[in-house]
Order: sequence, then structure tokens, then C-alpha cells
Amino acid sequence: MGADDAEPEADAAAGSDGSGPSRTPEDAGSDGSASAGAPAAADPDCVGDATEVADALPRPDDPLTESVEAALAGRSGVVAVGVPLRLLPAVLAARERSPGPLWRVACRPGVVDALARAPVLGTAVAEAVERDEMRVRTGDPLGHGTGGTLFATPERADAVVGPRGDRSLATTAAGARPEAVGAARATAAARFDAATVEPVEMPSRRRLLAVAREILDDRFADDLATVLESLPPGEFGRATEPSDRSLLVALAARHDHLFRDLRAWAGADGIGIAPAQEFTGDRQALVERELIESIKMPAGPGRPMLRLRAVDDALLRARAEEVPSVLEGRFDLPTDADGRTRHDAGRGERRPVWERKRR
Repeated sequence: MGADDAEPEADAAAGSDGSGPSRTPEDAGSDGSASAGAPAAADPDCVGDATEVADALPRPDDPLTESVEAALAGRSGVVAVGVPLRLLPAVLAARERSPGPLWRVACRPGVVDALARAPVLGTAVAEAVERDEMRVRTGDPLGHGTGGTLFATPERADAVVGPRGDRSLATTAAGARPEAVGAARATAAARFDAATVEPVEMPSRRRLLAVAREILDDRFADDLATVLESLPPGEFGRATEPSDRSLLVALAARHDHLFRDLRAWAGADGIGIAPAQEFTGDRQALVERELIESIKMPAGPGRPMLRLRAVDDALLRARAEEVPSVLEGRFDLPTDADGRTRHDAGRGERRPVWERKRR
């Protein structure tokens, strides 16, 4: 079927009889091959597990996401419905390249919730919402008469079609079939209006950095801005190791900040990017891997304050955009029973012959 000959409602028609899972809805995560009878935990349509964010987001050479971004860029007043997590970065990138009124985006269930575990993508989406460039809601689950992934504007409609693992974008232009495009846009608008308003539980990037300058300093904020711009959408999420909290602690340690100030900025009384108490484990992991140290500072009665200080030469010398790679490299090394990096890791048979075990 040629792209211009495809019905924009073709994806919506699949599975609309309510008799079972839709035959062609775009998967909520990666373009997997899970069968319709697979358990929910293995179904890529599910976006409820805290470990799925990085896996669900596309790789750089994903042809469908490239097609979506190219198709949407430069258009005005887009209505997008049934949007999975996998395609949300492409929609956001296209919006940044487009003028005109706000876009209305209804995501798959669980997608907006997942943004709270993906700071790179979550802060960017929150920024678009705050700037009134995009309105984000949560639509109904697919496969029960709700239709598939659809993008509509007055001049054209684009629907995601095809079997799982071989998705493509089918386009109908208003010049060729104005009634079909009008019907698709009306359907998309109705689905968006019926979707649930759900806040993005992540601060906008603008607010994230502004409060960082107030509570911490410009150096930390500048490093963080550079890192966020350089990272792919799903990297350093809440469930990865190292996590987003590990990255924030490492950036703070590069500038000798107090641990208390970092937690004040990140916690509920600051920007609310993560609970303040959750940073302790990440700090300890960085100390155990000899990336940073925690220096006790006198603070009068009560518990002493801790000053974070980077002690690893690579972490100190790295440009801001290189810090994630430094952390990932160290966390990839094996550790001993106490969680500390083994100093013989990676040496292998380069050890002196008298230190090698007999075979």
C-alpha cells in the first residue's frame, strides 16, 4: 500500500470490535515481537515498570521515529493521539522545530507517569507544557475501539500502521482526500478531548536550572544544562545504574557542594525531582567506587554536614558532557563484597607472572 493511498483510520480500525488486542497498534515501548497472549509484564504495550523507560525509547537509527519527526516538523496545531513512549521524543523534537499554536498530545496509559523516571525527557516535556507549546494528556488503552497512533492537522493525517516490528507511517493529504483528512482530524480531536489530564511529575528544565543557580551555583547549573542537552532521552533514569541521582551527586561533588544543599534543591522543598532521602545510597555508591569523598564539616550540635568532593582525576578533568561516560565506565567495573571497585579489575593477565594463579 502506498503511503498516500493509506486510510488515516486504518490503524484505528484494527481491534475495534473489542474481541481482543488490536492487530496493529503501535507498541507502547520498543518495537518488540511479543505475542498477543504474552503476560502483561512482557508486553511492550505496558509502561508501568520502573525499569522500562530506557528500553522503550528509540535508538538513533529507528526509522519510524525519524519518519514521525520529519512528518510533523513545521506543522501547526498538531493533534496527536495514542502516542507511545517510543515516539514521544520524536513528537517533542518536531514541536521544537515548528511554529504556531500549541500541540495537543494524548499519550498511551503509563507514558506520562514514566516521565517522572526519565529526567532528560521529562524535563523537556515539562518545559514544552510550561511554555504552552504542548498540552499532554493520557488516553484510553488501545485495542478496545479507541484506535491507534494518529497525527492530524487540517492539511494531512498520518497514521502508524503495520505489524509489530515493521511499523510505518501512512499519510493522507487533504488535497487528495479532504473528507478523509477532516474525519481523521475530528476523530483525533475527540480522542484528545476524552483523554485524562495528568500532570508531568517533573520540573521544567528552565525551573530546574533556575533553582539550581539559587540554591547551588552557576557552575553546577551550567554543567547540568550541558549534560541534559547531550544525553539521549532515556539515559540516567530513576532505575538505571548509575541513576539520575548518582549523576547529580557527581556534578555537585565536582564543585564541592554540601550534600545538604544538593538534597534541598532536589527534594520536595526544592524542585521535587527526587525524594531527598534517596540520595544517600547514590552518594555511598560513588564513595565506594572512589569517585568522590564525603568530608564531615562541623555544624554545631547535631549531625555534621557532609561536603561532597570529587577525588577521581577523570571525573575532575572531564568536560560536563563527558561526566556520564566517566560514571558509566566506573560502574561497569566489578566490585568486592563491600561495593568497592576491585583494583585488579581489567588487569587480567597483565599482572606480573609471580602474581598469577597456576592453571
